Amino acid sequence: MKKIVSLGIIALSFAFTALGQNTSKIFPKNIIFLIGDGMGVSQIYAGLTANKGHLALERIRHIGFHKNQATDNYVTDSAAGATAFSTGKKTYNGAIGMDATKTPQATLLELAEKKGLATGLVSTADITDATPAAFIAHQIKRSMHDEIAKDFLKTDVEIVVGGGRKSFDQRKDGQNLLDSLKAKKYQIVETIAEMNQIKQGKFYYLYAPGDPIKFSEGRGEVLLDATKKSLELLSRNKKGFFVMIEGGQIDWGGHANDANYAITEMVDFNKSIAAALDFAEKDKETLVVITADHETGGMALLGGDMTTGEVKASFITKGHTGQMVPVFAFGPGSEVFQGIYQNTAIFDKMKAALRLSQK
Repeated sequence: MKKIVSLGIIALSFAFTALGQNTSKIFPKNIIFLIGDGMGVSQIYAGLTANKGHLALERIRHIGFHKNQATDNYVTDSAAGATAFSTGKKTYNGAIGMDATKTPQATLLELAEKKGLATGLVSTADITDATPAAFIAHQIKRSMHDEIAKDFLKTDVEIVVGGGRKSFDQRKDGQNLLDSLKAKKYQIVETIAEMNQIKQGKFYYLYAPGDPIKFSEGRGEVLLDATKKSLELLSRNKKGFFVMIEGGQIDWGGHANDANYAITEMVDFNKSIAAALDFAEKDKETLVVITADHETGGMALLGGDMTTGEVKASFITKGHTGQMVPVFAFGPGSEVFQGIYQNTAIFDKMKAALRLSQK
């Protein structure tokens, strides 16, 4: 099995080399990985409709689909889905950075750090929640928020933005991890304005005790501003960078069977997609990959109006569904993301693009 996987990585490397024969850059220097949690085709088209007929995703020509089953369930959760992206291993629902045998696996973020790349995690959810956690932590259950938070101190990730502050400074063990982060020369940011004023260095901005509020309830432009600030600071690393940016509450709108909730979060996420594409267009050395871990709610569109932005939708479940999920890629090497493949292949393709080694 290991030999087959290794041959697959070699094949991907050859594919990137072949794609580069007619371009100035064979491999990207940077990767911006955007995850719309719970974002299926219906959520995308509902957002496009609500946004008067357009989304930044329309700028992308290389599109594929991924198959996202967990090892123990046809329908994946965010933990198993994100772990497949971060480690290239299928696993059970609830696993964080662990394979199906509960063995920790090196994540893409950790491999990028090992190579000297700058790294970041940004989310509109609790930063210790399943999706961001899977890129930086190794725990057997996604519910182990305090343990996940402690894993953050084992890495040199430069930028962390999300909710979940209580897992750092209101812990059951009485430790204040914010003090530990300060000792590691991190700036602890308290407001969006303060974050926007940062000119250099590494920082944490944990802007909610637990889960952040909805965009429609006044969360503001924290996702867009954090995206822009991350790209500004991480791009100063001459070796390149890897950043994962999550629109985490599209999923929550699906769980609530609340179409307006899912749509407003989708439109907010679209702003960060646009900022990432703008950066990549100007930079010419950045690969942007956009996908979801799964679809949530079984959202069906029953009507709408591109002129007014009205959307009529219905749901079939308050849980996740087993639908294939689209993958959009832009920039150097984006062609290899076309087709239908397992969610673990996204790890393989990004790892090959950045020429990362697991040795």
